[in-house]
Amino acid sequence: MKNDETIHGLTREEFEKFTVYSMATNDRRSNLLRAEILGFGGKETEIAPGANVRVAPDLIGRRSFIGLYCYLNGKVTVGDDVLIGPHCSIIAGNHKFDAATGAFTARTEGDGDESVTIGDGSWLCSNVTVTPGCKIGRRNLICAGAVVTKSTPDYAIVAGVPAKQIGRIDPETGKYHWFDRKGDEK
Repeated sequence: MKNDETIHGLTREEFEKFTVYSMATNDRRSNLLRAEILGFGGKETEIAPGANVRVAPDLIGRRSFIGLYCYLNGKVTVGDDVLIGPHCSIIAGNHKFDAATGAFTARTEGDGDESVTIGDGSWLCSNVTVTPGCKIGRRNLICAGAVVTKSTPDYAIVAGVPAKQIGRIDPETGKYHWFDRKGDEK
């Protein structure tokens, strides 16, 4: 590419700077600026590189962090002080099978409440998927790789595919209490 050519209206120098900024910056200052540019500023919200946040700005809480390469789409509400690790997928809405056409609809159809809520103070570790209609309780720990298909209570520790509660967090001490296979505390 010649120096005087443009790529999508950007000069080579602008494109190089944009590439470095969008791919290599994952620090608080850059994440706050990224959130501001995307319309989520003024709440100390941070958005890491590669995150695709397709929700209304008023649905993201204060001091929340959306990690590298996350995907949020639809009516997804993220509470205050939420940490969302890298590569998480949180989707509200669904596609329905149409018997007349023999295919799934190209657009989501709401025949119920398919919104998703992530409660205040929760942490979704890396590669978590939250499916439509789930309400994550306050101060939950959703373990890496979990696929959440049901709503969770406050202070839950959840893991697995499909995810189930494997423990709880003591709200007074912050101590983790683990469940045995029957769901009783160990």
